[in-house]
Order: sequence, then C-alpha cells, then structure tokens
Amino acid sequence: MKVLLINGSPRPNGNTALGLREMEAVFHAQGIETETLHVGNQAIRGCVACNGCAKKGQCVFDDGVNEAAAKLKAADGLVVGSPVYYAGPNATVTAFLDRLFYSTSFDKTMKVGAAAVVCRRGGASATFDRLNKYFTISGMPVASSRYWNSLHGMAPGEAEQDEEGLRTLRTLARNMAFLMKSIALGRERYGLPEVEKGPMTNFIR
Repeated sequence: MKVLLINGSPRPNGNTALGLREMEAVFHAQGIETETLHVGNQAIRGCVACNGCAKKGQCVFDDGVNEAAAKLKAADGLVVGSPVYYAGPNATVTAFLDRLFYSTSFDKTMKVGAAAVVCRRGGASATFDRLNKYFTISGMPVASSRYWNSLHGMAPGEAEQDEEGLRTLRTLARNMAFLMKSIALGRERYGLPEVEKGPMTNFIR
C-alpha cells in the first residue's frame, strides 16, 4: 500500500514538514510505502476553467500537478499538509489541489484522505475543513484522529514542543493505515459501492 503526502508549505523543512514526517514514520512502521511531494515552493498557477484537461487527459499547464496526478492514481491514500494563511490553506496548495482534482478523471472512490495543518495560534480548524472538501467531493473517506489535525508552531522546529499535536498526527496516521487496510479487504470481498448515474443540476429558474 502507498500514501502520497503533499507538503504545501514554502519551507521544505518547516513545521509542516515536521508534522508530515511524524505521520510518515507511523506509515512505515505499518508497512505502508510513502512518497512526499513538496509543492509549496513551486510556481503553481490557479485553474483558469478552460476545460482543456477534458480533451488532453491532463492539465494544460504542465507542471507539478500533472506529475502528482499519476502518483495519486497509484496511491491508496493522500495526506495534504498546509500552513495556515489568513485562516485558510496557502494559495499555492489551494491552486495545486484545485487543478489536481479537477483535471484527473480517474476514480478516487475509497482512496483515504487526510489533512494536517500547522498554525501559530488560530485558523487551523477553518483550514482543516477547507482541505477536507477535496476528499468529500471525490468519494474519498476522510481519516479521523483523536482531535482536529492541527499542529502549532511558528519558528522552524517549534512544533516539536506541541506534544499533543504530534500525538494527534501519529493517531491520524495509525487510523488512516487501519482504514486503508480495511478498505482493501472490503474491496476484495465486496467490491466498491455502486455508482449511481444521474444529471447534474444547476440552481437556476
């Protein structure tokens, strides 16, 4: 099994990376392979709603988004880590996820998703909620922990002092590993849930 971890922080070795490494160690102990992509320092532009991906099979802007698409397709789970900017994910990771999820047509049903957010003091819950939207619109079960998945720290390495936050992320990784393994067993025995087809409706009169 494999988990893809996305580091949305511009700092390669900041507190977001620290939190993701804490989860990564648990995944490895559970026999789960991991790969981390650092996207927060890349020049990722936002989606322009051109729908070119429907024709090309990938985003028309050929950058780290298309690289991540194949890795997400092969993964059993996805963890997105982001610092908190104005009570939300930073712009780079939001642009990255908008394009990644919109431009990929492969089925994401039952890939397990989890978000881990880092803040100095506030805005973690709003950021956490925003990131979970990508999973829930895609049929991806959202792994839970013993608390909201937040870690606190400002200066690089400061989050090491947040013992409860680190424990929360370790618990998240263990729960995510259990959920991924359980889904794999369920898929083998029962298959995936039936997909109901139907029209898309707009709220217009």
